[in-house]
Amino acid sequence: MNEVLDTIVIGGGQAGLASGYHLQKKGLRFLILDASDEAGGSWPRYYDSLKLFSPARFSSMPGMTFPGDPNGYPKRDEVIRYLQDYRAKFQLPVRTNQRVASVERDGEGFTVRTMVGDTFRARTIINATGSFHNPYTPVLPGQEAFQGRTLHSSEYRNPEPFRNQRVVVVGRGNSAVQIGVELAEVSKTSLAVLRPVQFMKSRLLGQDVHFWIKLIGFDTFPFWRFGKTAPSSSAVNDSGGYKEKVAAGKPDQQPMFTSFYEDGVIWPNGRKEPVDTVIFATGYRPHLPYLQAIGALDAEGRPLHQAGISDVLGLYYVGLEGQRSFASATLRGVGPDAQFVVKKLLRHLKR
Repeated sequence: MNEVLDTIVIGGGQAGLASGYHLQKKGLRFLILDASDEAGGSWPRYYDSLKLFSPARFSSMPGMTFPGDPNGYPKRDEVIRYLQDYRAKFQLPVRTNQRVASVERDGEGFTVRTMVGDTFRARTIINATGSFHNPYTPVLPGQEAFQGRTLHSSEYRNPEPFRNQRVVVVGRGNSAVQIGVELAEVSKTSLAVLRPVQFMKSRLLGQDVHFWIKLIGFDTFPFWRFGKTAPSSSAVNDSGGYKEKVAAGKPDQQPMFTSFYEDGVIWPNGRKEPVDTVIFATGYRPHLPYLQAIGALDAEGRPLHQAGISDVLGLYYVGLEGQRSFASATLRGVGPDAQFVVKKLLRHLKR
């Protein structure tokens, strides 16, 4: 297209849609490019039983309240439907099946080329793909010899394929524990952990813990103003009785195994145990190769930015973990971050 837009937003999930909301409020000309066939970010690819760790009343995006029981914890499909309704309500201009191949400098703006051969031009870019689209799986000794199945938690959908198996879930975060508890209903499952799982109460003095987090300002505390990234918590939100189930050994916890062997894993005490499946709930890493050519990434491929403002003039981010606050990569956090970024972007356009 020959038109030069004010902004191109890369990513049509929660961060991209929240960015679109604030761009629209400012009357800017923009497009949202999404790699999948339906806007919604990573949510459609998460496991079936996934629930938000915050209640609905603390999980809304700008301009639209999350529906349903305000004290309930929305399920994955409810979040997907909410994002679809959000896009429709504000008639946000999302182009699907537009995976970005490259971003190039074009005078004072940018040219964006997609895998299907389309070209778009804009004065500014908001990268809103977040941190949850590039699964990280460590490579461990003996892994190539293991005859069982290994997969990342992003590939897990439900426990049925693992019925009556011996399963080890690597990790101690929310996803690891949720998946481990679910699998323990149909299989012999262990969590392989470097340190024991820590649990955080979901309610305190009769209120959901997010009420107190918001009240004291921790959720939105601007760590970036002190030159720091907001910390991430490894504590598991005990909104599903997980602590009790783990304490009962469903699943149990084991110190992280040292290596694989052909039939299973080798535990720190040297004991070999046959295992059918190992699931790595080991998180995600940024993967933004299309920004490498314009000098936007460090040597390890991480975005160079402060509070979502890139070192590259005219490039911005929304949805990065710890970008401006503890809540940055969440449904409740992308709105304030998008508002902040669009304010900075608008100043750039008015130069």
